[in-house]
Formats: sequence, C-alpha cells, structure tokens
Amino acid sequence: MRPKNICMIYRFLSIQFLNFSVRTQAWQYKSDKLIRRAVERELEIIGEATNKLLKIEPGINISNARRIVNLRNWVIHAYDNVDDTVIWGVIDKDLPLLKKQVNILLAE
Repeated sequence: MRPKNICMIYRFLSIQFLNFSVRTQAWQYKSDKLIRRAVERELEIIGEATNKLLKIEPGINISNARRIVNLRNWVIHAYDNVDDTVIWGVIDKDLPLLKKQVNILLAE
C-alpha cells in the first residue's frame, strides 16, 4: 500500500472522529459500551495504518507515530485494561493534530 493511500485512511478516520467528538460528550462515550468498542476499533485501524506507514517511510512527519502504534497494541492486547479517560483524551486532543499532519502530507 502506498503512503498516500494510508494517509487517505488517516484523513477519513480522523474526520469521522472529529465529527463524533463534536456530537458526543465524554460521559456519553464512557457510559455506552457499543460506542467505546467502535472507537477502539477505529483506533486499532489508525494504529495499523501508522505501523504500515512507518515501515514504508520511517521518517514520516507524524507526531507520536510510535505512540499511535503502541495505543493500537494496548487496545488489542490489553483490552481488559483499556482506560476510557485515556482513549477520550486521544480523541479530544491527539486526533485534531493527526488530521492536520495528514492533510499536510497529502498536499505534498
């Protein structure tokens, strides 16, 4: 898969998350297991895309790329220990930055 294709996945998912976070409050996210599981799945996909992108272009300009992959691994392998506050923080604070960086990469 080419880096541009992976970046398109990022763009799509980060836009979806931003739309989700505008409509959803933290307490709603934390109280709805179905929403939490859907969000975790999307973060797994973003983490997998990041992992593939790092293999293709190790020096790619994405802040905290390794942390994104680690989050994916944590959600998948330590599912019984996932902290909803941490996940909400990623949605609220980290995804807007990721979206900006991906848009810059796609414009290059």
